[in-house]
Amino acid sequence: MLLSPQHPPTFPLVRCVALRCVVVSIQHSSIIRSLALLPLVASCFRAATTALSIQSSSSSSSVRSATSFLRLSRFQRYFSTTTTTIMSGSNEISFKRAKLDDDMASSKIIGTHSGTFQADEAMGVFLLRQLPDYRNSAVVRSRDLEVLATKADIVIDVGGVYDHSALAYDHHQRGYDERFDDQGRCTKLSASGLVYRHYGQQVLKQYYPMLSDDLLKVAYVKIYDKLMQALDAIDTGVEMIPSGVEPLYRDSTGLASRVGRLNPRWNEIHDNTTISADDLQDLQFAKAVDLCGLDFMSVMTSVVESDLPARKFVEEALLKRHENHASGQIISFLSGGMPWRDHLYELEKIHKLDDKLIQFVLYQDQGGMWRVQAVTVEGKAFVNRLSLPETWRGVRDQDLAGISGIKTARFVHVAGFIGGATLYEDALEMASIALKQQQE
Repeated sequence: MLLSPQHPPTFPLVRCVALRCVVVSIQHSSIIRSLALLPLVASCFRAATTALSIQSSSSSSSVRSATSFLRLSRFQRYFSTTTTTIMSGSNEISFKRAKLDDDMASSKIIGTHSGTFQADEAMGVFLLRQLPDYRNSAVVRSRDLEVLATKADIVIDVGGVYDHSALAYDHHQRGYDERFDDQGRCTKLSASGLVYRHYGQQVLKQYYPMLSDDLLKVAYVKIYDKLMQALDAIDTGVEMIPSGVEPLYRDSTGLASRVGRLNPRWNEIHDNTTISADDLQDLQFAKAVDLCGLDFMSVMTSVVESDLPARKFVEEALLKRHENHASGQIISFLSGGMPWRDHLYELEKIHKLDDKLIQFVLYQDQGGMWRVQAVTVEGKAFVNRLSLPETWRGVRDQDLAGISGIKTARFVHVAGFIGGATLYEDALEMASIALKQQQE
Protein backbone atom coordinates (compact mmCIF):
# COMPACT_ATOMS: atom_id res chain seq x y z
CA MET A 1 0.00 0.00 0.00
CA LEU A 2 1.31 3.45 -0.93
CA LEU A 3 1.57 5.54 2.20
CA SER A 4 -0.81 8.37 1.40
CA PRO A 5 -3.30 9.63 4.02
CA GLN A 6 -6.89 9.15 2.95
CA HIS A 7 -8.90 10.28 5.95
CA PRO A 8 -8.91 13.72 7.55
CA PRO A 9 -8.97 13.92 11.36
CA THR A 10 -12.12 14.99 13.15
CA PHE A 11 -10.61 18.04 14.89
CA PRO A 12 -10.59 21.46 13.19
CA LEU A 13 -7.68 22.50 10.98
CA VAL A 14 -7.20 25.76 12.86
CA ARG A 15 -6.30 23.84 16.02
CA CYS A 16 -3.61 21.94 14.13
CA VAL A 17 -2.13 25.23 12.91
CA ALA A 18 -2.19 26.67 16.41
CA LEU A 19 -0.54 23.61 17.95
CA ARG A 20 2.15 23.57 15.29
CA CYS A 21 2.93 27.24 15.82
CA VAL A 22 3.23 26.79 19.57
CA VAL A 23 5.58 23.84 19.15
CA VAL A 24 7.72 25.73 16.62
CA SER A 25 8.05 28.62 19.07
CA ILE A 26 9.40 26.44 21.89
CA GLN A 27 11.38 23.68 20.16
CA HIS A 28 14.64 25.68 20.27
CA SER A 29 14.17 26.81 23.88
CA SER A 30 17.22 26.26 26.08
CA ILE A 31 14.89 25.24 28.90
CA ILE A 32 13.34 22.53 26.76
CA ARG A 33 16.79 21.21 25.88
CA SER A 34 18.07 21.33 29.45
CA LEU A 35 15.06 19.40 30.74
CA ALA A 36 15.56 16.72 28.07
CA LEU A 37 12.06 17.35 26.74
CA LEU A 38 13.06 17.36 23.09
CA PRO A 39 11.47 13.94 22.33
CA LEU A 40 8.16 15.13 23.82
CA VAL A 41 8.25 18.34 21.79
CA ALA A 42 9.10 16.28 18.71
CA SER A 43 6.04 14.10 19.29
CA CYS A 44 3.80 17.17 19.57
CA PHE A 45 5.29 18.57 16.39
CA ARG A 46 4.75 15.34 14.50
CA ALA A 47 1.14 15.17 15.69
CA ALA A 48 0.44 18.68 14.43
CA THR A 49 2.33 18.17 11.17
CA THR A 50 0.61 14.84 10.52
CA ALA A 51 -2.82 16.35 11.08
CA LEU A 52 -2.05 19.27 8.78
CA SER A 53 -0.69 16.94 6.10
CA ILE A 54 -3.72 14.69 6.26
CA GLN A 55 -6.02 17.69 5.98
CA SER A 56 -4.14 19.17 3.07
CA SER A 57 -3.81 15.91 1.16
CA SER A 58 -7.16 14.25 1.87
CA SER A 59 -8.45 15.16 -1.55
CA SER A 60 -5.46 13.65 -3.35
CA SER A 61 -3.89 10.21 -3.40
CA SER A 62 -0.90 11.15 -5.54
CA VAL A 63 2.63 10.10 -4.80
CA ARG A 64 3.47 13.76 -4.17
CA SER A 65 0.93 14.01 -1.33
CA ALA A 66 2.26 10.77 0.10
CA THR A 67 5.75 12.23 -0.03
CA SER A 68 4.57 15.32 1.82
CA PHE A 69 2.90 13.24 4.51
CA LEU A 70 5.75 10.78 5.02
CA ARG A 71 8.53 13.34 5.04
CA LEU A 72 10.64 13.11 8.18
CA SER A 73 9.36 15.55 10.78
CA ARG A 74 10.68 19.07 10.35
CA PHE A 75 11.77 18.74 13.92
CA GLN A 76 14.82 17.11 12.34
CA ARG A 77 16.01 20.66 11.66
CA TYR A 78 17.04 20.84 15.29
CA PHE A 79 19.70 18.26 14.44
CA SER A 80 20.48 19.71 11.04
CA THR A 81 21.33 23.20 12.28
CA THR A 82 23.17 22.41 15.51
CA THR A 83 26.93 22.36 14.97
CA THR A 84 30.09 21.68 16.91
CA THR A 85 32.77 24.35 16.77
CA ILE A 86 34.96 23.74 19.81
CA MET A 87 37.92 22.61 17.74
CA SER A 88 40.50 25.19 16.77
CA GLY A 89 42.22 25.85 13.48
CA SER A 90 41.54 23.87 10.32
CA ASN A 91 39.94 20.96 12.24
CA GLU A 92 36.98 23.08 13.34
CA ILE A 93 35.12 22.97 10.04
CA SER A 94 35.38 19.17 9.76
CA PHE A 95 32.82 18.60 12.50
CA LYS A 96 30.25 21.14 11.34
CA ARG A 97 26.97 19.56 10.37
CA ALA A 98 25.41 20.62 7.09
CA LYS A 99 21.76 21.57 6.86
CA LEU A 100 19.94 19.33 4.41
CA ASP A 101 17.12 20.68 2.27
CA ASP A 102 14.06 19.51 4.16
CA ASP A 103 11.73 20.80 1.43
CA MET A 104 13.32 18.65 -1.23
CA ALA A 105 11.22 15.64 -2.27
CA SER A 106 12.48 12.94 -4.60
CA SER A 107 10.06 11.40 -7.08
CA LYS A 108 11.57 7.96 -6.46
CA ILE A 109 9.70 5.46 -4.32
CA ILE A 110 11.08 3.13 -1.65
CA GLY A 111 9.47 -0.29 -1.37
CA THR A 112 9.22 -2.52 1.68
CA HIS A 113 6.82 -5.12 3.06
CA SER A 114 3.37 -4.47 4.48
CA GLY A 115 2.02 -5.80 7.78
CA THR A 116 3.93 -5.92 11.05
CA PHE A 117 7.06 -3.79 10.86
CA GLN A 118 10.43 -3.95 12.61
CA ALA A 119 13.23 -1.51 13.23
CA ASP A 120 15.40 -2.78 10.39
CA GLU A 121 13.20 -1.67 7.49
CA ALA A 122 12.14 1.51 9.34
CA MET A 123 15.79 2.46 9.81
CA GLY A 124 16.54 1.50 6.22
CA VAL A 125 13.84 3.85 4.97
CA PHE A 126 15.19 6.67 7.12
CA LEU A 127 18.75 6.20 5.88
CA LEU A 128 17.73 6.16 2.23
CA ARG A 129 15.72 9.35 2.70
CA GLN A 130 18.88 11.20 3.72
CA LEU A 131 20.37 10.69 0.26
CA PRO A 132 19.69 13.08 -2.65
CA ASP A 133 18.28 10.27 -4.81
CA TYR A 134 15.67 9.34 -2.18
CA ARG A 135 15.37 12.52 -0.16
CA ASN A 136 11.98 12.36 1.60
CA SER A 137 10.79 9.70 -0.87
CA ALA A 138 7.35 8.14 -0.59
CA VAL A 139 7.11 4.53 0.55
CA VAL A 140 5.04 1.70 -0.88
CA ARG A 141 4.40 -1.12 1.59
CA SER A 142 3.36 -4.41 -0.01
CA ARG A 143 4.25 -8.10 -0.22
CA ASP A 144 3.01 -8.27 -3.81
CA LEU A 145 6.17 -8.64 -5.88
CA GLU A 146 4.47 -7.21 -8.96
CA VAL A 147 3.47 -4.08 -7.05
CA LEU A 148 7.01 -3.65 -5.75
CA ALA A 149 8.49 -4.25 -9.21
CA THR A 150 6.26 -1.70 -10.93
CA LYS A 151 6.02 1.01 -8.27
CA ALA A 152 9.26 0.93 -6.27
CA ASP A 153 12.64 2.20 -7.42
CA ILE A 154 14.46 0.44 -4.58
CA VAL A 155 13.23 -2.43 -2.38
CA ILE A 156 14.34 -3.38 1.14
CA ASP A 157 13.47 -6.27 3.50
CA VAL A 158 11.22 -8.07 1.05
CA GLY A 159 11.45 -9.92 -2.25
CA GLY A 160 13.90 -12.69 -1.43
CA VAL A 161 16.80 -11.08 -3.32
CA TYR A 162 19.96 -9.25 -2.35
CA ASP A 163 21.44 -7.60 -5.43
CA HIS A 164 23.03 -4.19 -5.09
CA SER A 165 23.04 -3.65 -8.85
CA ALA A 166 19.28 -4.22 -8.91
CA LEU A 167 18.69 -2.08 -5.79
CA ALA A 168 17.21 -5.08 -4.01
CA TYR A 169 18.13 -5.53 -0.33
CA ASP A 170 16.43 -8.49 1.31
CA HIS A 171 18.08 -10.83 3.82
CA HIS A 172 15.54 -13.64 4.31
CA GLN A 173 16.62 -15.92 1.45
CA ARG A 174 18.27 -19.31 1.91
CA GLY A 175 22.07 -19.24 1.85
CA TYR A 176 22.32 -15.54 2.72
CA ASP A 177 25.33 -14.70 4.91
CA GLU A 178 26.33 -11.07 4.37
CA ARG A 179 28.37 -9.42 7.16
CA PHE A 180 29.32 -5.81 7.76
CA ASP A 181 33.04 -6.55 7.44
CA ASP A 182 35.58 -9.34 7.87
CA GLN A 183 36.15 -8.73 11.59
CA GLY A 184 34.27 -11.81 12.80
CA ARG A 185 30.95 -10.08 13.43
CA CYS A 186 28.37 -12.09 15.35
CA THR A 187 25.49 -11.21 13.07
CA LYS A 188 24.39 -11.22 9.47
CA LEU A 189 23.14 -7.94 8.02
CA SER A 190 19.44 -7.17 8.19
CA ALA A 191 17.78 -4.75 5.75
CA SER A 192 19.07 -1.72 7.65
CA GLY A 193 22.54 -3.25 7.80
CA LEU A 194 22.60 -3.76 4.04
CA VAL A 195 21.45 -0.20 3.42
CA TYR A 196 24.02 1.11 5.88
CA ARG A 197 26.86 -0.94 4.39
CA HIS A 198 26.17 0.39 0.90
CA TYR A 199 25.00 3.93 1.69
CA GLY A 200 26.09 4.73 5.25
CA GLN A 201 29.22 6.66 4.29
CA GLN A 202 27.20 8.67 1.78
CA VAL A 203 24.71 9.56 4.51
CA LEU A 204 27.55 10.74 6.77
CA LYS A 205 29.04 12.75 3.93
CA GLN A 206 25.69 14.49 3.40
CA TYR A 207 25.80 15.80 6.94
CA TYR A 208 29.57 16.27 7.28
CA PRO A 209 30.94 17.12 3.82
CA MET A 210 34.24 18.39 5.22
CA LEU A 211 35.02 15.29 7.26
CA SER A 212 38.27 13.63 6.14
CA ASP A 213 38.12 10.18 4.59
CA ASP A 214 39.97 8.67 7.57
CA LEU A 215 37.58 10.17 10.14
CA LEU A 216 34.60 9.29 7.94
CA LYS A 217 35.60 5.63 8.07
CA VAL A 218 36.11 5.77 11.85
CA ALA A 219 32.65 7.30 12.30
CA TYR A 220 31.10 4.80 9.89
CA VAL A 221 32.36 1.82 11.91
CA LYS A 222 31.58 3.41 15.30
CA ILE A 223 27.97 4.08 14.33
CA TYR A 224 27.60 0.49 13.19
CA ASP A 225 29.06 -0.74 16.48
CA LYS A 226 26.94 1.55 18.64
CA LEU A 227 23.60 1.32 16.87
CA MET A 228 23.27 -0.62 13.65
CA GLN A 229 24.84 -3.92 14.74
CA ALA A 230 22.25 -4.41 17.48
CA LEU A 231 19.41 -3.93 14.98
CA ASP A 232 21.00 -6.54 12.72
CA ALA A 233 21.51 -9.02 15.56
CA ILE A 234 17.98 -8.65 16.92
CA ASP A 235 16.37 -8.96 13.50
CA THR A 236 18.44 -11.99 12.47
CA GLY A 237 17.97 -13.79 15.79
CA VAL A 238 21.34 -13.54 17.52
CA GLU A 239 21.03 -13.90 21.29
CA MET A 240 22.86 -11.26 23.33
CA ILE A 241 23.50 -13.67 26.21
CA PRO A 242 25.50 -16.87 25.54
CA SER A 243 23.63 -20.16 25.77
CA GLY A 244 23.42 -21.54 29.30
CA VAL A 245 23.74 -18.12 30.97
CA GLU A 246 20.60 -16.78 32.64
CA PRO A 247 20.33 -12.99 32.33
CA LEU A 248 19.75 -11.12 35.57
CA TYR A 249 17.23 -8.80 33.93
CA ARG A 250 15.58 -8.10 30.61
CA ASP A 251 15.97 -4.86 28.69
CA SER A 252 13.02 -3.62 26.61
CA THR A 253 14.16 0.00 26.30
CA GLY A 254 16.16 -0.45 23.09
CA LEU A 255 15.20 0.93 19.69
CA ALA A 256 13.98 -2.41 18.33
CA SER A 257 11.62 -2.82 21.30
CA ARG A 258 10.31 0.72 21.05
CA VAL A 259 9.65 0.34 17.32
CA GLY A 260 7.92 -3.00 17.96
CA ARG A 261 5.53 -1.37 20.41
CA LEU A 262 4.38 1.02 17.69
CA ASN A 263 2.67 -1.83 15.84
CA PRO A 264 -1.08 -1.91 16.49
CA ARG A 265 -1.94 -4.38 19.24
CA TRP A 266 -3.61 -7.64 18.28
CA ASN A 267 -6.81 -6.56 20.08
CA GLU A 268 -6.63 -2.83 19.38
CA ILE A 269 -9.79 -1.07 18.27
CA HIS A 270 -9.28 2.39 16.82
CA ASP A 271 -11.69 5.14 17.84
CA ASN A 272 -11.77 6.49 14.30
CA THR A 273 -13.69 3.84 12.37
CA THR A 274 -13.01 5.63 9.07
CA ILE A 275 -9.37 4.52 9.19
CA SER A 276 -8.74 1.01 7.93
CA ALA A 277 -6.41 -1.40 9.71
CA ASP A 278 -3.88 -1.10 6.87
CA ASP A 279 -3.96 2.69 6.98
CA LEU A 280 -3.46 2.63 10.76
CA GLN A 281 -0.44 0.37 10.39
CA ASP A 282 1.01 2.65 7.72
CA LEU A 283 0.59 5.64 10.01
CA GLN A 284 2.38 3.77 12.78
CA PHE A 285 5.17 2.80 10.38
CA ALA A 286 5.70 6.49 9.62
CA LYS A 287 6.18 7.04 13.35
CA ALA A 288 8.66 4.17 13.44
CA VAL A 289 10.72 5.80 10.70
CA ASP A 290 10.75 9.06 12.67
CA LEU A 291 11.78 7.21 15.83
CA CYS A 292 14.64 5.45 14.06
CA GLY A 293 15.69 8.79 12.59
CA LEU A 294 15.87 10.43 16.00
CA ASP A 295 18.06 7.61 17.33
CA PHE A 296 20.33 7.59 14.28
CA MET A 297 20.79 11.37 14.36
CA SER A 298 21.51 11.25 18.09
CA VAL A 299 24.16 8.54 17.71
CA MET A 300 25.65 10.14 14.59
CA THR A 301 26.02 13.57 16.19
CA SER A 302 27.48 12.03 19.34
CA VAL A 303 30.05 10.07 17.36
CA VAL A 304 31.07 12.78 14.90
CA GLU A 305 30.73 15.87 17.07
CA SER A 306 31.88 14.45 20.40
CA ASP A 307 33.77 11.17 19.95
CA LEU A 308 35.86 12.14 16.93
CA PRO A 309 37.09 15.50 18.26
CA ALA A 310 38.16 13.69 21.45
CA ARG A 311 40.34 11.18 19.59
CA LYS A 312 43.09 13.74 18.98
CA PHE A 313 43.36 14.58 22.69
CA VAL A 314 43.36 10.94 23.76
CA GLU A 315 46.18 10.16 21.35
CA GLU A 316 48.20 13.17 22.51
CA ALA A 317 47.80 12.04 26.13
CA LEU A 318 48.81 8.52 25.21
CA LEU A 319 51.96 9.67 23.45
CA LYS A 320 52.90 11.79 26.48
CA ARG A 321 52.19 9.04 29.00
CA HIS A 322 55.81 8.78 30.18
CA GLU A 323 55.76 12.49 31.07
CA ASN A 324 53.04 11.73 33.64
CA HIS A 325 54.62 8.68 35.20
CA ALA A 326 57.71 6.59 34.57
CA SER A 327 55.59 3.47 34.15
CA GLY A 328 53.79 4.92 31.14
CA GLN A 329 50.54 3.49 32.52
CA ILE A 330 48.89 6.73 33.67
CA ILE A 331 47.57 9.41 31.31
CA SER A 332 45.85 12.72 32.06
CA PHE A 333 43.40 15.14 30.44
CA LEU A 334 42.85 18.76 31.35
CA SER A 335 39.12 18.28 31.78
CA GLY A 336 36.60 15.49 32.21
CA GLY A 337 33.47 14.65 30.25
CA MET A 338 35.40 13.70 27.14
CA PRO A 339 34.63 10.25 25.65
CA TRP A 340 38.03 8.57 25.88
CA ARG A 341 37.52 4.88 26.61
CA ASP A 342 36.89 3.44 23.12
CA HIS A 343 39.60 5.63 21.62
CA LEU A 344 42.05 4.42 24.25
CA TYR A 345 41.41 0.75 23.47
CA GLU A 346 41.90 1.35 19.74
CA LEU A 347 44.96 3.58 20.12
CA GLU A 348 46.66 1.13 22.49
CA LYS A 349 46.50 -1.43 19.69
CA ILE A 350 47.70 1.04 17.05
CA HIS A 351 50.67 2.07 19.20
CA LYS A 352 51.32 -1.53 20.33
CA LEU A 353 51.01 -1.08 24.10
CA ASP A 354 50.27 -4.76 24.65
CA ASP A 355 52.56 -5.19 27.68
CA LYS A 356 52.02 -1.75 29.22
CA LEU A 357 48.31 -0.99 28.94
CA ILE A 358 47.02 2.20 30.53
CA GLN A 359 45.71 1.53 34.05
CA PHE A 360 44.49 4.95 35.22
CA VAL A 361 43.21 8.17 33.66
CA LEU A 362 43.44 11.50 35.49
CA TYR A 363 41.20 14.47 34.70
CA GLN A 364 39.76 17.53 36.38
CA ASP A 365 35.99 17.57 36.95
CA GLN A 366 33.69 20.59 36.75
CA GLY A 367 34.15 21.30 40.44
CA GLY A 368 37.92 21.48 40.09
CA MET A 369 38.68 18.14 41.78
CA TRP A 370 41.24 15.88 40.14
CA ARG A 371 39.77 12.45 39.49
CA VAL A 372 41.70 9.21 39.15
CA GLN A 373 39.67 6.64 37.20
CA ALA A 374 40.54 3.02 36.59
CA VAL A 375 40.43 1.78 32.99
CA THR A 376 38.03 -1.12 32.54
CA VAL A 377 38.90 -4.31 30.72
CA GLU A 378 37.89 -3.91 27.08
CA GLY A 379 34.40 -5.27 26.53
CA LYS A 380 33.55 -5.15 30.24
CA ALA A 381 31.57 -2.42 31.95
CA PHE A 382 32.47 -3.12 35.57
CA VAL A 383 35.76 -5.07 35.54
CA ASN A 384 38.84 -2.87 36.05
CA ARG A 385 42.31 -3.59 34.79
CA LEU A 386 43.49 -2.36 38.18
CA SER A 387 41.35 -0.92 40.98
CA LEU A 388 42.35 1.55 43.67
CA PRO A 389 43.56 -0.08 46.94
CA GLU A 390 40.92 -2.03 48.83
CA THR A 391 41.66 -0.28 52.15
CA TRP A 392 40.76 3.09 50.60
CA ARG A 393 37.41 2.08 49.16
CA GLY A 394 34.38 3.82 50.61
CA VAL A 395 36.57 6.15 52.71
CA ARG A 396 36.47 9.96 52.45
CA ASP A 397 38.25 13.20 53.36
CA GLN A 398 40.38 13.19 56.55
CA ASP A 399 39.91 9.47 57.11
CA LEU A 400 41.15 8.76 53.60
CA ALA A 401 44.06 11.18 53.97
CA GLY A 402 45.08 9.40 57.16
CA ILE A 403 44.91 5.91 55.67
CA SER A 404 46.57 6.77 52.36
CA GLY A 405 49.09 9.35 53.56
CA ILE A 406 47.93 11.67 50.76
CA LYS A 407 46.97 15.07 52.21
CA THR A 408 44.32 16.22 49.74
CA ALA A 409 42.78 12.81 48.95
CA ARG A 410 39.03 13.35 48.97
CA PHE A 411 37.31 10.03 48.29
CA VAL A 412 37.49 6.57 46.75
CA HIS A 413 34.35 4.86 45.51
CA VAL A 414 33.37 1.69 47.35
CA ALA A 415 33.90 -0.28 44.10
CA GLY A 416 37.43 1.11 43.72
CA PHE A 417 36.98 2.30 40.14
CA ILE A 418 37.32 6.04 40.83
CA GLY A 419 38.71 8.42 43.42
CA GLY A 420 39.62 12.07 43.74
CA ALA A 421 42.02 14.59 45.25
CA THR A 422 42.21 18.37 45.38
CA LEU A 423 45.66 18.52 43.79
CA TYR A 424 46.82 16.90 40.56
CA GLU A 425 49.99 15.67 42.25
CA ASP A 426 47.95 13.86 44.90
CA ALA A 427 45.64 12.24 42.33
CA LEU A 428 48.77 11.07 40.52
CA GLU A 429 50.12 9.69 43.78
CA MET A 430 46.91 7.72 44.35
CA ALA A 431 47.35 6.05 40.97
CA SER A 432 51.07 5.50 41.61
CA ILE A 433 50.47 3.72 44.91
CA ALA A 434 47.91 1.44 43.23
CA LEU A 435 50.50 0.52 40.60
CA LYS A 436 53.15 -0.17 43.26
CA GLN A 437 50.82 -2.44 45.21
CA GLN A 438 50.10 -4.42 42.03
CA GLN A 439 53.84 -5.01 41.52
CA GLU A 440 54.49 -6.10 45.10
